[in-house]
Amino acid sequence: MSIPRASVYLDYNATAPLRPEAKEALLRALESPANPSSVHAVGRAARDVVERARAEVGGLVGVPAGSVTFVSGGTEANALAIQSAKVDRIIVSAVEHDAVTETAKASGLPVETLPVDGNGVADLAWLAQALETPGKALVCLMLANNETGVIQPVAEASALVRARDGLLHVDAVQAAGKIAVDFSGLGADTLALSAHKLGGPQGVGALVAGTRAVVTRRQHGGGQERGRRAGTENVAGIAAFGAAAKVAQEGLASLAEQAHWRDALAQRLKAEGVVVLGEGADRLPQTLCFAGEGFGSEVQVMNMDLAGVMVSAGSACSSGKVKASRVVEAMGRTDLAPFALRVSGGWASTEADWIKCGDAWLAAWKRIGARRREVA
Repeated sequence: MSIPRASVYLDYNATAPLRPEAKEALLRALESPANPSSVHAVGRAARDVVERARAEVGGLVGVPAGSVTFVSGGTEANALAIQSAKVDRIIVSAVEHDAVTETAKASGLPVETLPVDGNGVADLAWLAQALETPGKALVCLMLANNETGVIQPVAEASALVRARDGLLHVDAVQAAGKIAVDFSGLGADTLALSAHKLGGPQGVGALVAGTRAVVTRRQHGGGQERGRRAGTENVAGIAAFGAAAKVAQEGLASLAEQAHWRDALAQRLKAEGVVVLGEGADRLPQTLCFAGEGFGSEVQVMNMDLAGVMVSAGSACSSGKVKASRVVEAMGRTDLAPFALRVSGGWASTEADWIKCGDAWLAAWKRIGARRREVA
């Protein structure tokens, strides 16, 4: 299903539209239904497609192809990393995606919550103290938050974790393809990626593992993915993932320009008394999270949709439910959590999209204000 031409789509952090290059790779791979585990010529050709894509995805985060294991998406990548870690306890940041927090809770291990400050940045002093407790820890710290776009001090956290012989898992699902990601520079042991966040198809992702990590197979069967994940590979999806990763890497500089559009909209909103969340921290260039007190998130999304502008309230991975933002609550703004809205652009967004988004939101904001005055 395509986006109506008259509409503005600024919900890339939920799903980015399929890039033309990814679509071409997807369709080309679908024309050859061969199994990449088959030894005949067509099977070998399918294997070549998978391995070429593996190198392209590895290139996105600066790792060799052999470090990449293809999975069904970011959720499985996070789960595989957490479930494989041989540790005594897990430390999860307060702003992690549910795919991380729920997997940690289900592990049966003690789980501690790493707090964040008012901008949503992890408290490294707290982490250093927590790591003093005996027992090997797995620390889960995302690279960039899906709601606020706030970028975490992952490399600094890694230094603390490694000093205590712990492991670090990084959910880079939102960051990859939007900012430069260097796996070695981050000091991560494992890192999760998802195709559909950067212009590939839904249903395919990857887990990147470093030399300190051990990936334990959770899905049993054949020996696919170097024995790390059984099941016939999604050749077409993987081919499209690779193509999207390659073009996303090439387009990082142009995407960075969206920070100007984001900030221009933020200034318009702040002039009306709206609070921009995470403004004091480094953020993804195309993500803006804000809250207008008294203007419920669900009502905002509906008003924007009626105006032909598609945005989200918090994470879009909660079965379509709109609820108070757990991320905003963790930032100490419980008062604003029910009113948070996320605007996120991407590879096909334009400055006009951001301007129209601001026009639509401010018009709705003024209508809400007028009704309040009538009631008063």
